[in-house]
Amino acid sequence: MWSAVAARRGDGRPPAYRREQWTTRDGDFVHVDFAVDSFVRQAGPRPLLVLFHGLEGSSHSHYSEAFAAVAAARGWAFAVPHFRGCGGGLNHAPRAYHSGDHEEIGWMLASLQHAHGGGPLLAAGVSLGGNALLRWAEEAGNGAAKVVQAVAAVCSPIDLRSSAMAIGRGFNRQVYTRMFLSSMKPKALAKLVQHPGLFDGVALRAARDLHAFDDVFTAPLHGFRDAEDYWARCSAAPHLGDIRLPALVLNALNDPFVPAASLPGHVAGDWVQLARPAQGGHVGFPQGRKPPGDVNAMPESVCEWLAGHIR
Repeated sequence: MWSAVAARRGDGRPPAYRREQWTTRDGDFVHVDFAVDSFVRQAGPRPLLVLFHGLEGSSHSHYSEAFAAVAAARGWAFAVPHFRGCGGGLNHAPRAYHSGDHEEIGWMLASLQHAHGGGPLLAAGVSLGGNALLRWAEEAGNGAAKVVQAVAAVCSPIDLRSSAMAIGRGFNRQVYTRMFLSSMKPKALAKLVQHPGLFDGVALRAARDLHAFDDVFTAPLHGFRDAEDYWARCSAAPHLGDIRLPALVLNALNDPFVPAASLPGHVAGDWVQLARPAQGGHVGFPQGRKPPGDVNAMPESVCEWLAGHIR
């Protein structure tokens, strides 16, 4: 929690962004933020790092700002496409976003590839965004490498049921579940005003954990039977062997949202590298002797790994 609230990221200055509003294939919209930095001249096309945020995240989440600083230091372009309804402004369509939104990921990456004009693309996803990115790589198969050169998933709940159960217990339930629902429920109810009858508003108001929320909102709005069906079909873990491009899956063993027992064994396919440090928590990995420390080490390490796969 310290790292999300107060830890130092980058050089301590928030990045400046240029925002674009993109029209989706179904006539809805999303926001894409591009970092405005001091471009470092380099030989060859400039790489673009695309970061997919986590649950209720944005380009101003602590990890986004840390990745933006690392990208700038390397002379890379940097973009954060926001999932629908995130980053400011309620989207129009009778849907939101979810952990297995691989079709949306594919459209965003293809659009960014076209906009970038031929330079190499690298993609990272944090928490929910990482699971969705892996699901895209799995579904795309051999075609994924034609779009991006490598992907990295950081602290991602690749077994969604295990993570939902973990966040619904004890301290996590009292702090993190309440925090997430405090923003998710009002947005869902605003969606109900947009589209009367879309789901059961009484049941939504009564939801006290992610299972109940996903059961009444996330699952039915996105074509799943219920929360259990959604979690089973959207978890990346069972399909890691289908990935056909370099992929890093980084999970700290003490992550309170991703139980260590839910992670795959030491081998997860020919293209997947598993990294499981003992410490790091959930999207923290703070460095320094005194809390809250800084959160630069993880983005630097991930970007170094991604850089090693630029062709």
